[in-house]
Amino acid sequence: MKGFRDFLNQGNVVQLAVAFVIGGAFGAVVTALVVDIVNPVIAIPFGKPNFDNLVLTINGSNIKYGTFLTAVIAFLLIAAGVYFFFVVPYNRLQARIRSAQPAESNTRACPECLSMIPKAARRCSACTAAVEPQAA
Repeated sequence: MKGFRDFLNQGNVVQLAVAFVIGGAFGAVVTALVVDIVNPVIAIPFGKPNFDNLVLTINGSNIKYGTFLTAVIAFLLIAAGVYFFFVVPYNRLQARIRSAQPAESNTRACPECLSMIPKAARRCSACTAAVEPQAA
């Protein structure tokens, strides 16, 4: 039981649960946007307030392309919302964090005299001590 409790208290599980709840709430908001605002605006040329009523009948078979169209619009709006409300701000934050961090130096201290030498150097230019080169 202790292992299960430790598993539930890990940050990843809590973050996943929060993301799932927020995703569900965001999906409900986008669904309401599609059903209550976008569908009536886009359906104006068709004269129908809802795409779900759009049906094509061929040889007695009903093809409900309106429902598919509604799902496609909802998907595109959810994808756009996730991109503009989560991905873009996250990328900007990460870029700001990266720019605040100091750039990686290509130099290191000589182990003998502590003067700064290139990482790829095999000999110190100040004390001429032999040093092992490091990957740049």
